[in-house]
Amino acid sequence: MVGFKQTLCVLLLATVSGIALAQNNTNSPYTRYGYGDLSSPNFGNSRAMGGIAYGLRDGSQINPMNPASYTSVDSLTFIFEGGMSMQNDNLSDGLLKMNVKNSSFDYLAMQFRAHRRLALTVGLLPYSSVGYNVAQAYSETATTPNYTKQVYGDGGLHQVFGGIGAKVFNNFSLGANISFLWGDISRSLTMIYPSYPSSSGSGTTTPSYSETTYSSFKSYKIDLGAQYTQAFGQKHKVTLGAVFSPGHHLNNETTIQTSTSVTTTSDSIATFGIPTSFGVGFTYKYDDRLTFGADYSKEYWGDVTYMNQPNAFCDRTKISAGAEYIPSKMARNYLALIKYRIGGYYQTPYYKTENGERAAREWGVSAGFGLPLPRSRSLISVTAQYIHVKGLQQSMISENILRLSIGITFNERWFFKRKVD
Repeated sequence: MVGFKQTLCVLLLATVSGIALAQNNTNSPYTRYGYGDLSSPNFGNSRAMGGIAYGLRDGSQINPMNPASYTSVDSLTFIFEGGMSMQNDNLSDGLLKMNVKNSSFDYLAMQFRAHRRLALTVGLLPYSSVGYNVAQAYSETATTPNYTKQVYGDGGLHQVFGGIGAKVFNNFSLGANISFLWGDISRSLTMIYPSYPSSSGSGTTTPSYSETTYSSFKSYKIDLGAQYTQAFGQKHKVTLGAVFSPGHHLNNETTIQTSTSVTTTSDSIATFGIPTSFGVGFTYKYDDRLTFGADYSKEYWGDVTYMNQPNAFCDRTKISAGAEYIPSKMARNYLALIKYRIGGYYQTPYYKTENGERAAREWGVSAGFGLPLPRSRSLISVTAQYIHVKGLQQSMISENILRLSIGITFNERWFFKRKVD
């Protein structure tokens, strides 16, 4: 049974994650598009390996990106994982620079075997984050006066999921995650014009325009997965993985309010959707000490309707690769027991600018460690990531992000009978 200190840590993680859900954890101007910054559901080991997950199969850690991997947990083990991140973000448009710092809740989940061929997982994950506050002054032209435009956004979506993995054959598993998706996103646009003489000749007026959109979401999300593992000799093993998620419209309540100096109007009908997506990947494992893998995924955001606007986004693709190495599983030297991880990825975000062009491209590299706790099967995962987001249009923002992620995995033997002499 988990000891008092470990139980206390579990409760602390649960409390911190609940607080973090209510906080704004991003300051990226790209979150003004769509649902904002889409959160990565990778856990500690996957995140340090460039985000690979579809073929990743590790009975000591949870992998929610492919629910077929749940069957890798053994019948005596209960796993509890939680993680958080801190990041430093440098933004630049080529002329001006700004630095912002944020922290975020990453994941919280538990996993256990329900039957010799069935494993269950429940967890809490962020889906997206919105957080920006940008103001820009425009000079007078032949057709418009000088004015200031300010945009502001806040909120995000979250998901709580239940997953099941079933071992169909000894080397083939299927799995599914069913998630409840919810959250609120608010956005505002304000145009401030200079004062000018009124038509009556007495005093001045300051015409302005503002638009406020508030959306509340309550819907579902389904993810399906499969994994096939084939051994070659005693030391070589290859796992192939695939995932699929159907797209659909989201249940929502949306209010759009616009106002000027003389009129105010309100609208409350909007259509939102999430995309159909798929991913494939593999891992190669040698002697249970060296693991290498690669993934490819595509999300069809180009087919999604957002705020009644069809084709509001670009398709999102991602390629990632990574590796993990353990010098020895039986050594007395602590350094030989550490899991050393490295990886990288390249992706095309789903953001589309107002003129219909792709807004940015993104790549990142990562490295980290899996630090085993003494006299325990539990470990701490530490990951450092460098992420570069490149704006593709003129005057678009580029971002350089340094992120430190820490995850705790409690891996305990709960389901066994103790013998008393």
